[in-house]
Amino acid sequence: MFAAIAAIGFSAISNPPRRTYPFCALIAAVGHSTRYWLMNPEFGAELHIVPATFLAAFIIGLMGVFLSPLAKSPAETCLFPALLPMIPGIYAYKTFGALAMCVLNHNREIFDFYFYRFSFNGLTCLCILLSMAIGATIPIFLFEKISFQATRQHKIM
Repeated sequence: MFAAIAAIGFSAISNPPRRTYPFCALIAAVGHSTRYWLMNPEFGAELHIVPATFLAAFIIGLMGVFLSPLAKSPAETCLFPALLPMIPGIYAYKTFGALAMCVLNHNREIFDFYFYRFSFNGLTCLCILLSMAIGATIPIFLFEKISFQATRQHKIM
């Protein structure tokens, strides 16, 4: 539910037609729930956050492409606001916190510890962002006839 609310908020920033808000909310809720289920061992899957994010972004991309004709707007209008709630803010925060601690400490062991934290969180954040971008973009190119003609008036074959 919170991902849906956030997606509507992120969507409102770019001023799309109001008819796209429910689609953005639905896509964000399904995508974020998918990532949660893939990462949670209670549901039988215990994937790392990077592949779980990739699969969730792929599902968001598929839903964006196939729901865009119903919303009568480009797939990106619904797709990108739905991705934004999955941005890894905690990893970015920890990356810059560890970087600050690296700069402030002159003790080698403490520096090495925080440099490890900086590199681990930074690489995790980067991989999550790349998996989001790649996972959401693949369906646009796989189904380009649907995604690029979503705003056209004629039927898609």
